[in-house]
Parts: sequence; structure tokens; C-alpha cells
Amino acid sequence: MRGSAAVLAVLAAVALAACASTPVRLPGGAAAGGAESGSSAPGSSATGGSSAQPPTTSPFAPPARQFRLGSAASALVAQAHTQAGAGEYAGAGATLERALRIEPDNPLLWVELGRVQLSQGNAGQAGGMGRKALALATGDPSAQASAWRLIADSLHAHCRTGEAVEAEQRAATLQPQ
Repeated sequence: MRGSAAVLAVLAAVALAACASTPVRLPGGAAAGGAESGSSAPGSSATGGSSAQPPTTSPFAPPARQFRLGSAASALVAQAHTQAGAGEYAGAGATLERALRIEPDNPLLWVELGRVQLSQGNAGQAGGMGRKALALATGDPSAQASAWRLIADSLHAHCRTGEAVEAEQRAATLQPQ
């Protein structure tokens, strides 16, 4: 009986060692589980200190992006510009809504639709579309700047000059004109 208990104790100890988050070091520097002594976790050296090279990207920074319109959405935006240029703002809005059904997460389209809304005198809706575009534009300073400019213009339309100036400054910081 004692032999069986000893074997079970050893097996339990081995199982617990395998589950440990820190590798168990064996004499000679090798880690239990077959890892080479020269290998280490990313961001740390074999001696336990930090590595000499900093990480290439911050885990908290959004990845750099640049939003573009697909061919179908681009054609619809061109059509909407023609309609808006002719004063057909309702038609331009409808055309941009079609483009948004194709690319609903593209902040450039939300800015375009916000501009049409602003031209129709719907500053509140334009500001909301600017905020939607800003939320979608993560990682793209150019798209963020366009969204802030739309927000600034909608705030100017509501005579909220102080807030509008702040929005313009944010846009200028992201993308100087």
C-alpha cells in the first residue's frame, strides 16, 4: 500500500509542476517540459530581466489604418456629390445611405452623409454622424480629423463656438491642413 501511495504522490507532484505558470528549472538551466535553456518568454531574457529590445507596438495603441472606399461605395459617393452640387440633398442622402449599406463601418461614408445633413440644416444629425465616424475611425488620423471637422461645423451651426473651436483644434492636431 505504501508503494502505491508514494507513486501517486510523485504523479501528483509531476502533474502540478506541469500546470505551473512558471517553468520549473532543472539543474543545468534546462526547463522542465523540454524547453531549451536559451529560450524565454517574449519580453524577458533568460536571466529573468527585461530584454534589450522594446516591443514593436504598444498593446494598447490601435493599429494604424487608412480607410478607403470600395469601388461601389466610391461610385455612389461620386453620384451623391453630383446630386448635392445640383441642390438635390435628399437624393444625395439616399445615395449615401445605399453606400452605407455596402460599407456600414466606413467612417468616410458617415462624414459624407453628415455633410449632406449639415447642408440640409440638420446640424444635430450631422454632429451625431460625426461622432459615429469618430468612433469608427480608430487608427486613422485623417478620418478622425474629418470627423472632428464635421463635429466642429455642426457645433458652429448650434452657436456653440467654444466647443467648435476645441473640435477644430483636435482636427488640426490630427491632420494639419
